[in-house]
Amino acid sequence: MTDRIARFLHLAGVAILAIGTLLTGQIPAAAAQPCPDVEVVFARGTGEPPGVGGVGQAFVDTLRSQIGAKSMDVYPVNYVASGDFGDRIGFARTVVDGIRDAGTHVEATAANCPNTRIVIGGYSQGAVVAGYVTAAVIPDSVPAEYRSFIPNPMPPEVANHVAAVVLFGKPSIQWLNDAGAPPIVIGPLYVPKTLDLCADGDTICNGAPLGGPTMAHAMYPMNGMVNQGAEFAAGRL
Repeated sequence: MTDRIARFLHLAGVAILAIGTLLTGQIPAAAAQPCPDVEVVFARGTGEPPGVGGVGQAFVDTLRSQIGAKSMDVYPVNYVASGDFGDRIGFARTVVDGIRDAGTHVEATAANCPNTRIVIGGYSQGAVVAGYVTAAVIPDSVPAEYRSFIPNPMPPEVANHVAAVVLFGKPSIQWLNDAGAPPIVIGPLYVPKTLDLCADGDTICNGAPLGGPTMAHAMYPMNGMVNQGAEFAAGRL
């Protein structure tokens, strides 16, 4: 009889807990996901499927292998990584969606997990997103038609929670200028912790005029630069 009563009380407790979760929309503190030691926020390149993309996954895997017993979570920036370059305003909005999503997640992580060290990264178009996320101001060169939907820069104190920024194949000033996009200006609080990697022959990032990518643009997982980026980030954690 005692066993039956105990089992009933256990099941009743589970039911009450479940109902409470449904009503409040919150997970009880004891069951909440603990904060990781490291949070990687990575934006994939143009046309890659949702997730962190090929370069991002190689970076994440390599970084994970270098941080020992530290726990690490990964947040893929939620944006479409559109290849529709013909729709200038529409395309700009998709990039801004990525900037807003990444910035919001970084700020939330800094507020809710103050001891977590954040690594921001991006590849190609994703490097544009990640680079703009660090900006201290909205550049004066941003066209007026974009300003209404561009988020404000992150608060300066958030930089204290960001350990490293790693960019792969970030479009050059020349490339962005030819495309009618504002330059990427890394905020001064992030400059000392940023590694901007451009492979030899990568015409997206090496200052060549606007055009399609060369094979070098896809070689970051194979040319040693993913390892270089992971070592840089791991050394700052």
